[in-house]
Amino acid sequence: MNAPVAIGSAPAENAITERAPLLDTRFVVPGMKCAGCIAKIERGMGIVAGVDTVRVNFSAKQVALRHDAGLNEDSLVDALRKLGFEAQLAAVNPLAQDDEGKVLLRALAVAGFGMMNIMLLSVAVWSGAAGVTRDLFHWLSALIALPVVAYAGRPFFASALMALRHRRTNMDVPISIGVLLATGMSIYEAATGGPHAYFDGAVMLLFFLLTGRALDAMMRNRTRAGIGALLGRMGKSASVVQPDGGTRRIAAGELEPGYVMLVTAGEAFAADGIVVSGTGAVDNSMLTGESLPEPVRVGTPVLAGAINMMQPLQVTITAVAGNTAIAEMARLMDEAGQSRSRYVRIADRASRLYAPAVHTLSALSLAGWLIAGAGWHESLLIAIAVLIITCPCAMGLAVPAAQVVASNALIRRGLLVKDGSALERLAEVDIVLFDKTGTLTLGEPRPQLQGLDLHARQIALGLAQHSRHPLSRGLVAQLQAEQITPAAVEHVTETPGQGLCGRYDGYEVSLARSDNEQAALTSRLTIAGKSTDIAFVDPMRSDAAAVTRAFGTAGIAPSIISGDRHAAVAHSAAMLGIAAQASMSPADKLRELERLKEAGHRPLMVGDGLNDGPALAAAHASIAPGSASDASQQAADAVFIGEKLEPVLLAVTVARATMRIVRQNFGFAIGYNVLAVPLAIAGLVTPLVAAIAMSSSSLVVVANSLRLARSAR
Repeated sequence: MNAPVAIGSAPAENAITERAPLLDTRFVVPGMKCAGCIAKIERGMGIVAGVDTVRVNFSAKQVALRHDAGLNEDSLVDALRKLGFEAQLAAVNPLAQDDEGKVLLRALAVAGFGMMNIMLLSVAVWSGAAGVTRDLFHWLSALIALPVVAYAGRPFFASALMALRHRRTNMDVPISIGVLLATGMSIYEAATGGPHAYFDGAVMLLFFLLTGRALDAMMRNRTRAGIGALLGRMGKSASVVQPDGGTRRIAAGELEPGYVMLVTAGEAFAADGIVVSGTGAVDNSMLTGESLPEPVRVGTPVLAGAINMMQPLQVTITAVAGNTAIAEMARLMDEAGQSRSRYVRIADRASRLYAPAVHTLSALSLAGWLIAGAGWHESLLIAIAVLIITCPCAMGLAVPAAQVVASNALIRRGLLVKDGSALERLAEVDIVLFDKTGTLTLGEPRPQLQGLDLHARQIALGLAQHSRHPLSRGLVAQLQAEQITPAAVEHVTETPGQGLCGRYDGYEVSLARSDNEQAALTSRLTIAGKSTDIAFVDPMRSDAAAVTRAFGTAGIAPSIISGDRHAAVAHSAAMLGIAAQASMSPADKLRELERLKEAGHRPLMVGDGLNDGPALAAAHASIAPGSASDASQQAADAVFIGEKLEPVLLAVTVARATMRIVRQNFGFAIGYNVLAVPLAIAGLVTPLVAAIAMSSSSLVVVANSLRLARSAR
């Protein structure tokens, strides 16, 4: 086995200064649309007196500010408003979702309906309809287009109006101008009996733009669900012990430090605390990664979200709500889990330059043709054509189209990609870190029963069926599958962390924890003083060795990073011949990931436990198995199903192919504009042809992206 990589040491504490403590405040800013908005907020808020740091989370449409206590929420909201962005204090409920995605989908549906119907009417005009018939079709198109443009164009019109009110521009300004001018000119043409109207071009433009916006909104909303899933593991209410000894059930939000809560078997802890009465065991895997329940007794600290596995416990509350350890984990996920797509940022920067460039080109075209002697009607049509033909639909679809096709191809092979930008990051990884239990292994301890006769197996089943311990459940499942009849063991008792004991046929029997600390998963069956060890094996996924070897061959170094005990991790690492680190807390894993990234690496994290949530969010890319906890699945960029690791390797292969297609799409989008813009400026393109050309460029990008469907076969 290779030597494990040492964990980087923690940075030295900063020197204490006399500066007053800073406050952290977070705002929802729904008006952020692109990289230009992000840059404007960071620059503008960064120079506000009293603001120390500004952090923009574009995925969640939030701005986090660290500032002096003298700045209140109203003054910060006012500062953001002066920059042209309406803001409100971020909701406490992490499950709250904005309605942007639903609004865009409704607008997309309306635009699609209008586009199809107007195109049917336009076919008749293109086929040679003239006179009264042509005018009738134009007015019918107008009756459909006007409400469609008014409704489907609202996301662009509202954004453009907000920008103009605050004396700035964004990409929605020229889009809105182009749509409104095309619609206005079409009404003029219909009213004057002109041969051409461009209702179809205006509505088609909205449809393709809304397609890109809707895809982007859907992907961003998915990234916000992980925090809610994690905090959802906390108990929603608790039974609080009253002075008279009775209990009263209250909501978790009403708990306060110092309260004593009674937690029954199978119940989740609603707050952090210390056990003051009772003994038992808790499933604390979401924070420690330990695959076995941990024994607790008086004085043992317990954490919100952990599950009480055995007897009722009385716990004095020490931390509630946002101060709990699981809430801190959620904050780590929120800080780490942001969209980091380089190609999306490139498209955003291009879009930021798009507005002033298009305004300039369109204005110069109008002025130039007027100077050249063309009438205002012809000059205005050319200016409109320039606005439409330069719409960055192909540029906007270059990334999401490829991402959607690749994601669908991976779904057919058992891997769900939840965040489109994850494909870019998966293509860049050079190190892959695997959790052990439930990731490299199946997470299902199975007993090795060689050497146990029928009588011993019956007694083992008679004892094990009284426990909820994972090893006991695995033993019960195996023996029941062998159709073993349990022995009638009497007076069975369970000692947390030690095991089970009882009496059978007048003598003592027990199924207890083995004294061999080197044996990670071993129980000891004792019958009338004679003991036999039962070894448990957490089976490795059948292709784990092949996949780790393939990663190594591809130049992506594999290793294990686990919260499990050293003995269990060392055994798995030896089987695979890779490096390993054990007994790592969530903070340890985060530090290791940060160390690797600071060294220039781009790590892929593959894990399943709740304790892996922050690491999954912080890694350059992350994947979780379908058997993982809800929070881990939500925090990960992708989820694979089945008992094989092959989808993890396939994800990297397909991601690299996707990035090649994305680069091709960008090349075509740039080439299209280099060719089309001069033609529009030269007056060789009508607004309708401009809309068709713009749509065709988008279709070419989509068609090229469809080639990815073969990459996952």
